[in-house]
Amino acid sequence: MRAYIGAVVDTEEKLADLLPILTAAAWVAVDTEADSLHAYPEKVCLIQISTAEGDRLVDPLAGLNLEPFLAALAGHELIMHGADYDLRLLSKHHEFIPKAIFDTMLAARLLGLRQFSLGHLVEQFLGVKLEKGPQKANWARRPLTERMESYARNDTRYLKPLADRLGAELKARGRLEWHREACAQLIRDSSRPRSSDVDSAWRVKGSHALDRRGLAVLRELWQWREGEAVAANRPPFFILSHELLVDLAAAAAAGRPLNPLFPAHLSPRRRAGMEKSVARALALPPQEHPQLLRPKGRRPSEPERRRFLELQRRRDLRAAELGLDPTLIASRATLSDLAHDWDKHAADLMTWQRKLLGP
Repeated sequence: MRAYIGAVVDTEEKLADLLPILTAAAWVAVDTEADSLHAYPEKVCLIQISTAEGDRLVDPLAGLNLEPFLAALAGHELIMHGADYDLRLLSKHHEFIPKAIFDTMLAARLLGLRQFSLGHLVEQFLGVKLEKGPQKANWARRPLTERMESYARNDTRYLKPLADRLGAELKARGRLEWHREACAQLIRDSSRPRSSDVDSAWRVKGSHALDRRGLAVLRELWQWREGEAVAANRPPFFILSHELLVDLAAAAAAGRPLNPLFPAHLSPRRRAGMEKSVARALALPPQEHPQLLRPKGRRPSEPERRRFLELQRRRDLRAAELGLDPTLIASRATLSDLAHDWDKHAADLMTWQRKLLGP
């Protein structure tokens, strides 16, 4: 009978004991927990590992040297569920990129399943009902509660039998290669550094309604909020909401008083910091105000519109035949690009997507 090992790996000795097990493992399932709801910037707080030998919870906050552990992981095809966020976290904070993954969420979607959360899949395929558990818990807290440990272990405990069932279904339907290609694409996308466009990060929802003066105020307030969030180790929305930033910027640009908009709980120090930020923005000469963003869209020609409609018809027909979400084959934006220049944008598609969209 498989042993479930609940001890948290939080010492170099425990990690050393895990390494030979991990290296020799026939399969490895992986998940992570972060503290993005409680800290800023977020960090990896827990790495869950399941093998045939049991389940381990590796603690990255314990000051361990994780390089040998990550090197051992890199030698395996990792079984994961909804791996996008986990891969981005591991790449950003630990420069870890796996050689291959089997993503059970992607597998479920490629089988046409409309409910593809881990809980739904484990119950549907394995007959096990998982407790929803402390999904919004602060995973940086130590020690972990027994309930948190149990929830974390369940994230990887059932991934191997689930992957076996889904993999067999994919193979039976001739879609296993689709899944391999989609997983490889997910690794590439998740390990690619996201562009840090300093002129767009602060353009939050609602900023399009501001004039250039208002945008200057918004930019200063956003930068002030970033500094406060990092200093307080709290997500920015705990400091001030996007909506309030935009309202304050609009009021300042129009010369309206800001006091009625300030939250009652705002400390005198933060109030003073915001007032200084607004004053700095209003003192800028007009030529230093941010530019208004012009829509980048273009009006398609009539032949291009007809090509788009034909591609959409073809995509939707194939999706209906296969029982797939049409957007798995191509999004509307992708169809628009293909209609504009097939030769240029078809290379961005996966092989199976190109075949499904081809005439």
